[in-house]
Amino acid sequence: MDHPTIALPENVTLAPVHSARNLGVIFDSNLSFAEHISAISKSCLYCIRDLKRLRNSIDHSTARIIATALIHNKLDYCNSLLLNLPMSQLNHLQFVLNSAARAVTKTSKFDHVSPILQNLHWLKITERIHYKVSSLTYKILSTHQPSYLHSLLDVQTNRSTRSSSSITLVRPSNSSRLKITSRSFYHEAPALWNSLPAYLRIPSEVSTSTSAVSNPPLLALSNSNFHKRLKTYLFHQSFPP
Repeated sequence: MDHPTIALPENVTLAPVHSARNLGVIFDSNLSFAEHISAISKSCLYCIRDLKRLRNSIDHSTARIIATALIHNKLDYCNSLLLNLPMSQLNHLQFVLNSAARAVTKTSKFDHVSPILQNLHWLKITERIHYKVSSLTYKILSTHQPSYLHSLLDVQTNRSTRSSSSITLVRPSNSSRLKITSRSFYHEAPALWNSLPAYLRIPSEVSTSTSAVSNPPLLALSNSNFHKRLKTYLFHQSFPP
């Protein structure tokens, strides 16, 4: 079957490809991000191999800094795009994180990894993705920027309910049966935000008052307090008591 092409001036022709890289992210035709995850895993495992070679020559603190700089940055870069991917794919990245933790702590591959990650205070992959999306949602609600994402969020009008004491977002109806729809920011960010504890979504007193302040702050928590409490909450999600 012939694929459609686009003819441009000077005999330039554009043809479709299975995957393409954009700003360091590999997009495939099905948006499965399988190739992107494979590329990240391969790159990180090279770094972990080199870290293991150096591990006996450096202390724990230095090894941890190296892992954060070279491995965490790769795992966390644009990881919001991986929201709600099947665990069969995310487990590849979790394996990378587990390997990095074992390299830093010089522990065997046969040791249970959760206590190791917990002692390092490293969130698991799913919670790292949730942290990024929740953080982005907080920024959008606080600054109204970027405008193209702010237009996708709709704050629920306060009512006489338990949720009236916290900022709740309206969840759009899912009119599509495509699984990819549940991975979009438009559909999933409100659901993820509403699942956060109420103490993370407290409205500011200015936003609930009758004061004629232009663009009053919507949330009570400052940027640093929100992210500190968000990480603590997600840490308990990664490692429940």
